[in-house]
Amino acid sequence: MELFLDSYNMLKLNIKNETSRLRAVVLGTAVSNGPIPKVEECYDPKSKLHVLAGTYPIEEDMTNEMEAVATIFKKYDVKVFRPDVIKDYNQIFSRDIAFVIDDKFVKANILPDREREYSAIHHVLNEINPNNIIELPEECHVEGGDVMPWNDYLFIGTYTSKDYPDYITARTNKAAVEALRNHFPNKKVKAFELRKSNTEAKENALHLDCCFQPIGTNKAILHKNGFLLEDDYSWLVNYFGKENIFEINKEEMYNMNSNVFSISENVIISERHFTRLNNWLREKGFTVEEVPYAEIAKQEGLLRCSTLPLIRD
Repeated sequence: MELFLDSYNMLKLNIKNETSRLRAVVLGTAVSNGPIPKVEECYDPKSKLHVLAGTYPIEEDMTNEMEAVATIFKKYDVKVFRPDVIKDYNQIFSRDIAFVIDDKFVKANILPDREREYSAIHHVLNEINPNNIIELPEECHVEGGDVMPWNDYLFIGTYTSKDYPDYITARTNKAAVEALRNHFPNKKVKAFELRKSNTEAKENALHLDCCFQPIGTNKAILHKNGFLLEDDYSWLVNYFGKENIFEINKEEMYNMNSNVFSISENVIISERHFTRLNNWLREKGFTVEEVPYAEIAKQEGLLRCSTLPLIRD
């Protein structure tokens, strides 16, 4: 643990990108996840679909899936923090509540009834220098799934149309993009307009990581229809190069194929049923650690969504 502490015995936060060697992370929990929600309580169309179909995931299955990820982290000697368990409460998606950029811990302005999730990681916050914790103004709506540090760049998923208030699936607004631009003037902030739907899961990019994620040093997973503007999609193709991009189709996007998680530039945790993606990754030289995560995916989130990296080399 000493390796991860600064001169004040506080966590030495360091996140420059999505793929450098992971040293410390907050992994969510599915323990005491609560009853199956009512349709009107669902935050996204995919969860609604499974509630209506009677296929919403059960706690035991989701807990087992998350423990499989914890086992992989242990294998790679990653320090893992877990939230305090709140009785009958969904705490799986730790990426929603906060994110780290460089040495700063940014509290996400999430849906108000999810505020308790942030309080449940108080033991992590207590190990962070208060000067390195950023709380954005109330009008700035942002969630960690929309924010991707990528070396000199800060990629941010957003939705800026006038009907923003009509979409519970619109999570990061223009005010948040501008606030992050001001807080991190050394970063080139690139915002991407995402396609939103409250009712059709296959037409909804809940967060940027639902349709895009950088991997390795120069590659990416990408889904064209997740972007509202073709220019945004084309910018990413030009930036990474078509030969370095794995294009996923609508069904693969729905199953969260872009929501894998990198332990390093060479090691990626992926869902075991992502056969086409996992084969491609191995062909490109990656080590793929396969885990079961299909039940958690029913809530429109996967591996990146349930992890909050604190320190990468």
